[in-house]
Amino acid sequence: MKKISVVLIEDEPVVQRNLSAYLNAHPDVEVIGIFGRVEDWRDAHEHDPSLRPGILLLDINLPGMSGLEGIGLIRRQLPDCDIIMLTTFEDNDKIFKALCSGACSYLSKQTPLQKILEAVLVVSQGGSYMSPAIARKVVLHFAPKPKAKKARLSPRQMQIVEGLTEGLSYKQTADRLGITLETVRTHIKHIYRELQVNSKAELIRKSFEGEI
Repeated sequence: MKKISVVLIEDEPVVQRNLSAYLNAHPDVEVIGIFGRVEDWRDAHEHDPSLRPGILLLDINLPGMSGLEGIGLIRRQLPDCDIIMLTTFEDNDKIFKALCSGACSYLSKQTPLQKILEAVLVVSQGGSYMSPAIARKVVLHFAPKPKAKKARLSPRQMQIVEGLTEGLSYKQTADRLGITLETVRTHIKHIYRELQVNSKAELIRKSFEGEI
């Protein structure tokens, strides 16, 4: 059985040593190259085109070209190579930039070595792998967003809102409803507080957007 060839692009020597030793200990995996920068891998690949890993483990925070910038370069040079991001960054922006740029998996550096090996084996079989916390971020990103909770106004307050959205003044609204101008102003204060707005324009916007 052909071994799974892996390249590491990682600038921390301790991570390089620990990860390469652990992966190489598996009979089906072989680390064929370790580089501290994307540019170093690029130069080595141009010098030796046979340096074609099946899987590339890539850090984001690298000297020179970042891992995110390097994904496109690597994909152009190795279109069949699967890229696994292995990084300390777990913010949504970097996760989705990496995945949208062509990475197939995203792991935190806090991931135990045995789980990183598991990821390599899963990806080699055509799958994808993410740390649990990162997978949850991805799921939550695509989950339906809860609708804004509608404010609770009394029937009288709703009548006042309807008058204002029709362009009536406070006085015209009071006349229509047969109440005093002062009563309208008191209701307006309560409406503003309930809706957390400070102007008629904000009130009307919320009404048009269905938040009332």
